[in-house]
Formats: sequence, structure tokens, C-alpha cells
Amino acid sequence: MNRHFARVVAMQSLYEWDFNKSGDPLEIFIRNCMNLESDIDEEFASQLIKQYLDNAQQIDKTIADAAPEWPFEQIALVDRNILRIATAELLYNNAVPPKVAINEAIELSKSYGSDSSSKFVNGVLGTIYRNSEKYNTKEDNSE
Repeated sequence: MNRHFARVVAMQSLYEWDFNKSGDPLEIFIRNCMNLESDIDEEFASQLIKQYLDNAQQIDKTIADAAPEWPFEQIALVDRNILRIATAELLYNNAVPPKVAINEAIELSKSYGSDSSSKFVNGVLGTIYRNSEKYNTKEDNSE
């Protein structure tokens, strides 16, 4: 099952929800999955969306704090939702190494964001990661 594509569909579902300012992101996700013919890790993607929804206020605040020069509502919709998925993954998903979550977000931003999105996403996630409890764990300091 393709986790990269799962992240794409999760991001697109949150983007649609954020753009329309209505609906249930999980229902949007289910509809988006039904329209796909690809093998996607639906459980992983829905888990990312749930992790965001369960912690939305804290995740959005964490993103805003990590990018103080950008008012949260002025962050491009694509970048904002890539950051939401990646921050949920970084802070609440212990099955994915932080560097994988960050690299996946950078790849999404290169594919779906503007020319400067990948640098912005990398900078914000780097700050979030360095400020997280995971930064000083033995498992991730193996370099």
C-alpha cells in the first residue's frame, strides 16, 4: 500500500475542507478514495486526518508559532494543509520516523505548492521537530 499517495489524498481532503470551510474532512476523504482506482493505505491516511482533527487547535497553534512571520490564515492553503498532515504525523504518530514525515511533506510541497513552498515547509517542520519531545529521543539521534 502506498503511504505517499495516502498523504496526498489526506492533504487534498483537508485542502478541500479548508477551502470550502464546511463538511466533514473524513467524509470528503472517503469520497475521494471512492473516486480513486489506486491502491492507497486508507487506514494510514484516515489516521492522519483523525490525528489532525483530534488535535487541530494545538497543531494550528504549533504551525503558527513555528512561522511567526506568516499569519496563519495567510499561509497558502496547500502549504497549510501539508503542514497540518506533517505536524500531526510528527507529533502524534510514533510509527513514522520524524525525518520521513518531514521529507514526505517536502516532496508534497514540491509537487503541489509554489516554487518556495518546499523551503517554507522544511523550515517550519524543522522548527516544530526541534521543539518537539521527539527531538531528544535516543531512537532519532542515530546519525
